[in-house]
Amino acid sequence: MPEPTKKEENEVLAPAPAPAPEEPNKEKEAGTAPAKEPNKEKEAGTAPAKEPNKEKEAGTSPGKEWSIGESPAGEEQDKQNANSQLSTLFVEKPQGGSVKVGENITFIAKVQAEDLLRKPTIKWFKGKWMDLASKAGKHLQLKETFERHSRVYTFEMQIIKAKENYAGNYRCEVTYKDKFDSCSFDLEVHESTGTTPNIDIRSAFKRSGEGQDDAGELDFSGLLKRREVKQQEEQPEVDVWELLKNAKPSEYEKIAFQYGITDLRGMLKRLKRMRRVEKKSAAFARILDPAYQVDKGGRVRFVVELADPKLEVKWYKNGQEIRPSTKYIFEHKGCERIMFINNCVLTDDSEYYVTAGDEKCSTELFVREPPVMVTKQLEDTKAYCGERVELECEVSEDDANVKWFKNGEEIIPGPKSRYHIKVEGKKHILVIEGATKADTAEYSVMTTGGQSSAKLSVDLKPLKILTPLTDQTVNLGKEICLKCEVSENITGKWTKNGLPVQESDRLKIVHKGRIHKLVIANALVEDEGDYVFTPDAYSVTLPAKVHVIDPPKINLDGLGDDNTVTVIAGNKLRLEIPISGEPPPKAIWSRADKAIMEGSGRIRAENYPDSTTLVIDIAEKDDSGVYHINLKNEAGEAHASIKIKVVDIPDPPVAPNVTDVGDDWCVVTWEPPVYDGGSPILGYFIERKKKQSSRWMRLNFDLCKETIFEPKKMIEGVAYEVRIFAVNAVGISKPSMPSKPFVPLAVTSPPTLLTVDSVTDTTVTMKWRPPDQIGAAGLDGYVLEYCFEGTDDWIVANTELIEKTKFTITGLPTDSRIFVRVKAVNAAGASEPKYYSQPILVKEIIEPPKIRIPRHLKQTYIRRVGEAINLVIPFQGKPRPELIWTKDGAPIDKNQINIRNSETDTIVFIRKAERSHSGKYDLQVKVEKFVETASIDIRVIDRPGPPQLVKIEDVWGENVALSWTPPRDDGNTAITGYTIQKADKKSMEWFTVIEHYHRTSATITELVIGNEYYFRVFAENMCGLSEDATMTKESAVIAKDGKIYKNPVYEDFDFTEAPMFTQPLVNTYAVAGYNATLNCSVRGNPKPKITWMKNKVAIKDDPRYRMFSNQGVCTLEIRKPSPYDGGTYCCQAVNDLGTVEIECKLEVKVIYQGVNSPGQPVFLEGQQQL
Repeated sequence: MPEPTKKEENEVLAPAPAPAPEEPNKEKEAGTAPAKEPNKEKEAGTAPAKEPNKEKEAGTSPGKEWSIGESPAGEEQDKQNANSQLSTLFVEKPQGGSVKVGENITFIAKVQAEDLLRKPTIKWFKGKWMDLASKAGKHLQLKETFERHSRVYTFEMQIIKAKENYAGNYRCEVTYKDKFDSCSFDLEVHESTGTTPNIDIRSAFKRSGEGQDDAGELDFSGLLKRREVKQQEEQPEVDVWELLKNAKPSEYEKIAFQYGITDLRGMLKRLKRMRRVEKKSAAFARILDPAYQVDKGGRVRFVVELADPKLEVKWYKNGQEIRPSTKYIFEHKGCERIMFINNCVLTDDSEYYVTAGDEKCSTELFVREPPVMVTKQLEDTKAYCGERVELECEVSEDDANVKWFKNGEEIIPGPKSRYHIKVEGKKHILVIEGATKADTAEYSVMTTGGQSSAKLSVDLKPLKILTPLTDQTVNLGKEICLKCEVSENITGKWTKNGLPVQESDRLKIVHKGRIHKLVIANALVEDEGDYVFTPDAYSVTLPAKVHVIDPPKINLDGLGDDNTVTVIAGNKLRLEIPISGEPPPKAIWSRADKAIMEGSGRIRAENYPDSTTLVIDIAEKDDSGVYHINLKNEAGEAHASIKIKVVDIPDPPVAPNVTDVGDDWCVVTWEPPVYDGGSPILGYFIERKKKQSSRWMRLNFDLCKETIFEPKKMIEGVAYEVRIFAVNAVGISKPSMPSKPFVPLAVTSPPTLLTVDSVTDTTVTMKWRPPDQIGAAGLDGYVLEYCFEGTDDWIVANTELIEKTKFTITGLPTDSRIFVRVKAVNAAGASEPKYYSQPILVKEIIEPPKIRIPRHLKQTYIRRVGEAINLVIPFQGKPRPELIWTKDGAPIDKNQINIRNSETDTIVFIRKAERSHSGKYDLQVKVEKFVETASIDIRVIDRPGPPQLVKIEDVWGENVALSWTPPRDDGNTAITGYTIQKADKKSMEWFTVIEHYHRTSATITELVIGNEYYFRVFAENMCGLSEDATMTKESAVIAKDGKIYKNPVYEDFDFTEAPMFTQPLVNTYAVAGYNATLNCSVRGNPKPKITWMKNKVAIKDDPRYRMFSNQGVCTLEIRKPSPYDGGTYCCQAVNDLGTVEIECKLEVKVIYQGVNSPGQPVFLEGQQQL
């Protein structure tokens, strides 16, 4: 076996560095070989296009040389290769392929992203190093898509308008965090045979697209581009590397410009790396040569010399360790380590490196294939259409690479191609299956060392019809099979009614040899017609008729499982039922054995060839029921039933009931409606309104599914009504009748000021104040509870509600201690309790008596005859005092005066007062040895008697002077004035002359001259005028004759008078919210100043009070009083002669309406509770 050709030492510019030993070697091997070895240069860079494998192997290796600064595929590549075996990311890897020059090809890689959190990183490489991301442009496009449903990333690399230099080995790498996967694939580019001129290093370092016609194209390698380069044969060969190594850095640009090198930066990076690799290796005394070349079938020898023979040496091919075998033989000779590769084949064309310790050196092996010659030429052949044709030739080498051409265009066999290539050693056969006229052409075969051609002629055979088509009648849904047989295995076309028949999932066209079938699965009515089969290239036709029949069918798929149709009452129903059958069947609708006729009725039927329709113009409730359909034709009958359900809105529910109320809420319940409209009740809407309003307000916008609801946010004390709407799938019902009016009520606040009023040996009397906040529910009463000290059992003291704010707990053990609490109760329930702060000892305490005379009884108590006298005198004392009443020092006659005593007060009551009841009443309160007394003056007054004597003192001119004496009976009170009347003797009609006259003499003036007059006088006191009057015994005649009147001489009268109340204030009860007035009358001269006081505090600038004084009548108006306005009011009159006061009590009562037992709704006046 011949030894491989070894390159001279001067061809290598510098030793290859350990990380990337292959780059400088490959560069020299590919593009910088000296002129004395032209064969090697041609073999590495100018292999003809008819040797695609060789072109691929020569093009992928040198292509790596021209990316200066790229990291080599060293240990990192080994690590990635190792990782790719552990982790697989690809679900579909790109497959190798071939393409013609100028055509497009796409490579697809798919990555499963189900377990990935983000998009993986993918890179496309040509050869081992060139990243194609920077080459994207008009000839290379990289795309990526993501399918969300399958969670698969699809990455595409599309090469557009391929060129020969695009052929080679490609690699796709995908990484995600610590996962890595890669795969390699080949691209073959086919074109006509041509030659490629030699390319020197200067053309290799020219940038693609700089002033060239192919600017922007995909430039994989300058060494392998097959383009026309002007050869400068007249210039001597120059080693640019030697010039650059020996030149100064300032001269680099000049040298590059001189020799046409445009990629100066790449040259400088390459030069810098070459200088850096000149360092000696510590492990190798002599490294591998940069490159080796061997003929196919030859033997190659790799030799390294170690600096230390003890180091372990390992050999690698493309990163995979090489193990000893019959192909790979290892030898040790001293420090030399030798590896032989026997019987080299094209797959051995690769990168090899050897490691010793931590260092390695690499080389590249090029396997050259000898040209293949055609030893047996092709022969012209004739054949008939449909026959199998074989074109055979023989070549000089076994399993040689041979290309077949048809009319100059390369034949590329594939899985679906009729062209197949058989190789049997040196024999190559082109097989054409089922030859056609289109196969008539000139066929040629081409090898690396020769070619041969021959002509093929294909003609038609005479056609005979062995089995014609026959007419068929089939049932709908059955299979239709039209079959014919001709004498030749040829293709043909099927038509139906003159139109081409298209294949589908249901219709299949079968061609097996001479037999042609048209198979239609599940025959349809549309399949009926005239079918014709026409063989290709022949004028013969084979006709057949197909007739499809079908029994009637009713299609109820759209009606659901129970065949029920729902329609809203009042709407129109048009129920269209698809039917089928051949011939079209006749449809009859019926209900309850009564046929529904076609026509214009409200319920009618409409029939069509492919459907039948039931029409109900205005659906009614009674239209619900089962409707029957009967179909009939010649092929059979069909029956079906449809249930029609007429639905409507539901009936309104019955009036709701209010079962419970609170301060701003209530609980409403109701019963479902009797008729749900034929559709289930989905829920309810609730509305409310104020009783006096007409505007209803919706309370829920989401349906209430239950029959109970709790309205909220109502105003306490305001009457409300609620009503209910029922809702089904059709709509909303009419509203129910309103509920009975109800009033939201709240419990009161706790009572206040709970204190102990009195304690005995067996009783405890408690008193308290009403709650501060009562609310609209009012106050029904109080519940008093107590419990003994040391227990938690509260005992109700009063079995019934009490309205008073005082209660006595009886039946208590002496010397026991109790806790007491009180609750206020109204229609809403009991309030929070008010507790007495400490336990109460049940033991009587002696308290000296004390009488509290009301302020208005501290002065003379005046009443008219016939009026009632009711005096309440409170007192204190424990135990219960003994009371003694006396009048004017004598015991009171209980037959005339009623005395009623209680534990805290005594009452003197006279139903009709008489003047004999006037006098001084003394009260004596006695507790054991303690005594307390008090006195009350009572005066019962009546109208006075008439004056005793009235006489005429003098008559002059038109005047009469009268005088009289006061009456004997003044009515038990002072005479306040007199009233004087006159009467003409002729008519004796009395006319009042003077009223409220205070003196006992008066002058009557302006009398009519010539008349005779009588006069009478009435006495007047606080009770009014006297019942009778005293008349003058004599008459006064006003004479006509003039007389000389002598004016009497009068002394000046002193009109000054100390203030005195002529009408006292009276105790008054007022209703809360209504204005109240207090009235009294006073006289005095000069006019007294009036001051009103409440509880001894003067009332000033208070807008709630208005004070009036008119003609001595004093009025105090209290605007809309409340219980707070109750108390003792006093009117004070002051002038220069004295001061006088008068008092009265005002009690303000709150009137509540419609208060029932606790927890029950409150109904206003006029309402009735059922």
